[in-house]
Amino acid sequence: MLTWGGRGVPARTARAGTPRRALTGIVLAVLLVVGATLPAAAARRADPGAGCPPDQPDCSVWDDEPGTPGGPGGGGDPGDGDSGGGGGGGVCQWDGRTIPCYDDLLGWFNNSDGCYYKLTEGPVEPPEGQQWYLQTCNGGDLGAQHPVLLDEPPPGFGAPPDPEELARRALASIKLLPARLRVAPRKDVGPGLVGLPVWMWATPSPSYFGPLTASASDRGLTVSIEAKVDRIVWDMGNGDKVTCEGPGTPYDAKDKALAGRASPDCGYDEGYPKAGTYRVGATTHWTVTWRGGGESGEIPQTRTSGTVPIQINELQVVTR
Repeated sequence: MLTWGGRGVPARTARAGTPRRALTGIVLAVLLVVGATLPAAAARRADPGAGCPPDQPDCSVWDDEPGTPGGPGGGGDPGDGDSGGGGGGGVCQWDGRTIPCYDDLLGWFNNSDGCYYKLTEGPVEPPEGQQWYLQTCNGGDLGAQHPVLLDEPPPGFGAPPDPEELARRALASIKLLPARLRVAPRKDVGPGLVGLPVWMWATPSPSYFGPLTASASDRGLTVSIEAKVDRIVWDMGNGDKVTCEGPGTPYDAKDKALAGRASPDCGYDEGYPKAGTYRVGATTHWTVTWRGGGESGEIPQTRTSGTVPIQINELQVVTR
């Protein structure tokens, strides 16, 4: 397990006898030659080998020019899960999905039997101490409605709006996207080299980092939410992870002074210790804060980007 110091730099012990720093001059020369001789590829979609997590409609991967994420997503997880779409959490659920605890037409929901109830008039005058309720079952799905005679209100009947449920309803109205990821070295320039820093960054726009806002109201209570990215945890494909608190700094291939240097705020500074093909991905951690009805809270969310291969080669030194 790695521990991390300031600006996303790993605090790990340097490997004894490693000749990397001694080869810095050669490495810089190699990078300059590669950058000058290989033309930039035309903008294209993500590599066909890129993978997307199952059942996630919003999936971003890095590429030379990464494509736009897929179809619409929803509010996400009830807590710390890694889901990409759909409403989450709340206190009223039916058939694996969250539903409103109160509906203007159907009344209040009873979790124990999956039915909505509201006061109604029955075929006869109710006996003393009893009331007629219009019962709509199957989570409120369209179907038969029946008047039922009950001695007391069903569980949940008459409950005031739940602020957190409204917060989750507001969350379901916006899309929290996984970060649109980029790295250097890039495929259009060539493979990276063992021991050289890898730069990582993401598109720094509200759509991918926030803040995003929304609100939901019910019976006079309004709850507002604000969603922001807290951090991105990069999975380097070899068991190492790098945590970055911001979007990172883009690598400019035209700036030759950057060749061989580490990213100032989001990078895999010591690079890969072995040659090979690695699949790099990242998990974006969103924090959704809500406030309303004199209460407040947080709803943590995560979005996982797809993965894409990165090729790392050994540094070849020619001696005469």
